[in-house]
Amino acid sequence: MSSEPGPQKRFHHIGLRAFEPQPDEDFVTLTQVWVTDPRSHPHKIEWLRYEPQSHLPEDFKNSPHIAYAVDDINEHIAGKDVTLLFEVGDPPFAKVAFTREDGVIYEYMQFKPGRHWFKD
Repeated sequence: MSSEPGPQKRFHHIGLRAFEPQPDEDFVTLTQVWVTDPRSHPHKIEWLRYEPQSHLPEDFKNSPHIAYAVDDINEHIAGKDVTLLFEVGDPPFAKVAFTREDGVIYEYMQFKPGRHWFKD
């Protein structure tokens, strides 16, 4: 086991699937999903509600994910099974990557300076 610390990450949220509209949803065009801002939830939950035409596989949609804010997304995804990698928002507020690690979906979010979500 290495004594070198790995790249730093900060817990951001847990993502869970929703089937009904949620208050204050924002739309992610690329993945055809409505999402909520986890900063407004007391337990840091992001609710995700997929449109029928979303191209994401059902196992991805039905799996919770754990999200981390990172300073350099490339350090965190190097050598990993990256499922999705894109910029989110219009204009973009973050670059995000979803990975599969040990059977779990992780999201890494590299935020643009001064930005935190769609309306910031």
